[in-house]
Amino acid sequence: MSPKKRLKLLAARLLRYFFQGLLILAPIGVTVLTLYWVFITIDNIIPRDIVPLETPLKYLRYKGVGFVLVLVLVVAVGYLSSSFIVSRIFALFDHLLERTPFIKYIYTSVKDVFDAFVGEKKKFDHPVLVQIYGVDVWEMGFITQADVSSLGLEGYTAVYVPHAYAITGKVFMVPVSKVKPLTNISAGEAMKFAVSGGVTNIDVHGKKEAHA
Repeated sequence: MSPKKRLKLLAARLLRYFFQGLLILAPIGVTVLTLYWVFITIDNIIPRDIVPLETPLKYLRYKGVGFVLVLVLVVAVGYLSSSFIVSRIFALFDHLLERTPFIKYIYTSVKDVFDAFVGEKKKFDHPVLVQIYGVDVWEMGFITQADVSSLGLEGYTAVYVPHAYAITGKVFMVPVSKVKPLTNISAGEAMKFAVSGGVTNIDVHGKKEAHA
């Protein structure tokens, strides 16, 4: 084998190893950077510059303390909200924000988004296939409102269709006849499949039993 051909083979092999390493390290790196960004963002909620060095509270200047305090605060609020008296106070404050001009639009929008993902009334837990652009074309989405007759659309349902490789999506009002519920996969699997552009594998319920 000539030196030139050996050099080409070596270059091709190194390039293949490079992409193999990239496939392994890129998801890990993006995940670590995302977690680090979340950690730093939460940790910096408490401004360290306003805490004097010569004070019993100087420990607040240490990295990570702010993150822990925010987590403790969130857990404490969640615990106190289970109390009847405190929950009434939170409900009163919630009612006040929902009635305050301008603020109510921001507050209710953010509240509804969080309720949709982690609240007791989750909205993205009903994955479906929906026909929007054609009879033989199906998109993966989630029913957010089973009945939108209040909008003057009898027999229609609201379906949220997420965009691939993004945190955005669109809401479509479609006839119920064009919606097919997905009962053999979880909402998490459906969201992962849609956001990844369909490249990820789907863990179908009962898949192992089907092969048995």
